[in-house]
Order: sequence, then C-alpha cells, then structure tokens
Amino acid sequence: MQVTLLVGTAKGAFVWRSDARRREWQLEGPLFKGWKVTAACRVPGGDTFLGTASDVYGPAIQRSADLAEWRQVDAGPRYDGDSGWTLRQVWTLEGSNGALYAGVDEAGLFHSGDGGTSWQLVEGLSAHPTRPAWYPGAGGLCAHAVLVDRRAPERLWCGISAVGVFHSPDAGRTWEPRNAGVPGVIEDPSHAGIGACVHALAADPGDADAIWRQDHRGMFRTRDGGRSWERIENGLPSSFGFPLAIDARTKALFACPLESDEYRLPIGGRLRIYRSRDGGDSWEALERGLPTAHSYAGVLRRALAVDSLEPCGVYAGTTAGEVFASADGGDSWTRLSATLPRILCVEAFVEA
Repeated sequence: MQVTLLVGTAKGAFVWRSDARRREWQLEGPLFKGWKVTAACRVPGGDTFLGTASDVYGPAIQRSADLAEWRQVDAGPRYDGDSGWTLRQVWTLEGSNGALYAGVDEAGLFHSGDGGTSWQLVEGLSAHPTRPAWYPGAGGLCAHAVLVDRRAPERLWCGISAVGVFHSPDAGRTWEPRNAGVPGVIEDPSHAGIGACVHALAADPGDADAIWRQDHRGMFRTRDGGRSWERIENGLPSSFGFPLAIDARTKALFACPLESDEYRLPIGGRLRIYRSRDGGDSWEALERGLPTAHSYAGVLRRALAVDSLEPCGVYAGTTAGEVFASADGGDSWTRLSATLPRILCVEAFVEA
C-alpha cells in the first residue's frame, strides 16, 4: 500500500510518498519548476491531472500515468475569442463516474467526457442569466469547487467566489442559485440569490444532498441539496476561513479558521485544524504537533486533504510552504521535512 501526496505550489509541484503507516515520507520534485500548480486530481484507476499556469505561456492542464512523464492536454479548457472572458487559471479538477470537470478563473466550468483528452464549456453555467451581476472576490472571479452526485452524476453543484453555490439537475444544462440562509457580501438587487462568497464545499459521499460550506461569513450546512442552509459554528473560534475537507469513511469534517476577513492569520499565532465528528453540530481544536506560537501562515481553500485509509490521514499545506501530516485522523501531527514555496493545493490518494 502506498500513499501519495501531491502538493501544488506557486513555483512547481512536489510529490511525497509513504507506506500505509505514514511515518516516513520521501520527497520528489519539483515538477513544472517555476510554474504555478493550482489544481490536482487523481482519477481512480486512471491518470493524474494538474492545472498549471505560467506568466508567459498561460494556463494549461497536464496529465501523467506515473507522475514521472507528463504531457500537456492539447484541447484543454479555453474560451472562444469572442466570449469576452479570459481564462487565467484552473482552480479545481474533479473526476467522477468517468467524467472530469475543471472550474476556472474567469469563472466557468468545463467538462471532459473522454478521460481528459478534450474539454467543452458548460455553457448553461457561464451564460447564466445572473452573469452580469457576478463579482470577483479577493482571489478573482473563480469557480473553485465542484461536487458530483455519485449515484446520479447528472446532479452537480459549483461554488463560485464571490457569487455563491449553483445547482444543476441535468448535467449542466440548467442551473439555479442555492444560497438561502447564507448572508451575502456583494448582493445585487436585480438578481436574487447570488452574492454569497463561498470559499469551500464538502459533501457526504453517500448522500449528495448533505453538503457543508465554509463561506466568507460563516460555516454552514444543508441537508436538502442547498435549498436551505443553517449556520454550524459551535466550537469554532472564528466564522472566517478557507478550506474544508471530509473523511469519506467516518464523515469527520476538517477546517482551518482564521482570525477574520481583515486579519487572515491563525488566531493568536497558533495553527489549529478543527474537526467535527457529528456533522458540524460541534467542533474541536486539534493542535498536538502543530505550531502553538508565532505561526502566521494560513491554509488556502484547496490545501487541506484527507486520504482513504483507516484511520484517515489528514494533510495541510500552508502559505509558508510547510506541510503538516496526521496519520490518526487529526489527533496528532508531524511537519514534513521540507519548506516549499507557497502551497496552493494538496491532493492525497492511496494505491495498492
């Protein structure tokens, strides 16, 4: 059994490998040295995909069968020249039921039905009637989260900052905002239901209608696919944060609150990951092995990951280039022995 940790940074990607005990790790890289690596996805039984971005060559999707040899996808996501939109980077890559999705900045969603060889724009979302009122968050106008119902893959959810969550019941042909109960940050009087700045989404693998979201203005939960949301912050020291991850086996949730929108720093200089084992009803601080003083680096929205072992491994990459790993579901943590560039995304997967 091998655990692989794929870490995308502002100056390349790095690969950590370990056995199932996850006590000793070997580092490889950098891949795509000097390029931003903004998204990562491992297709079960298939290839690994990276979203890369270069100041000279622009954004691209790279693919590999072995993490050693890579090739760029020639027919990757791109907007038509007359669309008026610019594709600046790939924010997220998701693979499910033979389909691949790429969420991008400037906000849009692309789909591949041929294993990542070619990509087509999901026009129902990009041309949504509310599009004229879409407004970027501090990180840009980015489609950064995609959820797919494993039992009914035509059901999709997409999170866009600073617009909100959208749902499609028909494989992306039509979409509707689903943000009731979540306070907006940039509300538009002519387009109801948008203006909430969602930061991250996580769904129950066995019940796609059970979704959690870390928003600019709080932590929320829905049990009805997003038709209504409730605030769930009991035990959290702050309502503001970026990442959110779920253990598919136990349904434990993991988050990393920051002090506030104005002060995007760990609270009191202590890096803590928070865990909920009751669906968000309550949260507990995890800090054994994490820095408890003079720590001022945060964890970005795509930089918190969970593996599929029992107990699960949890991995957090910081903006200071540190990677912290837990092999016991978050009870204790170890800092992996390297300092990387600013970490943008983390993907963990297990292979026999």
